[in-house]
Amino acid sequence: VQLQASGGGLVQPGGSLRLSCAASGNILSINVTGWYRQAPGKQRELVAIIVSGTANYADFVKGRFTISRDNAKNTFYLQMNSLKPEDTAVYYCNGDVTTTAWRRYNDVWGQGTQVTVSS
Repeated sequence: VQLQASGGGLVQPGGSLRLSCAASGNILSINVTGWYRQAPGKQRELVAIIVSGTANYADFVKGRFTISRDNAKNTFYLQMNSLKPEDTAVYYCNGDVTTTAWRRYNDVWGQGTQVTVSS
């Protein structure tokens, strides 16, 4: 079971990016889906998470970021709008995954994708 994050890049302040996280490995379902970030010299922090169908956001991204998922594609997303320089970080996806063999893998991490917000 793997999670593969993509979609990061360099964007100007006020711009937008959409991150994707695709699960692979005979996936039946992704039960908890979340995005975290880690800026240089700082601890990894929660950005957004969907638990039991409910999305929750860190205060610093509320109204700007949206987490969503496509169950048919075993993929989830983070739409980031109105980006600020302080959003610069490596973004990681995380999930609890169940395979078609009904084996559950908790706390699976993607490899991270760099988001840089700069003019």
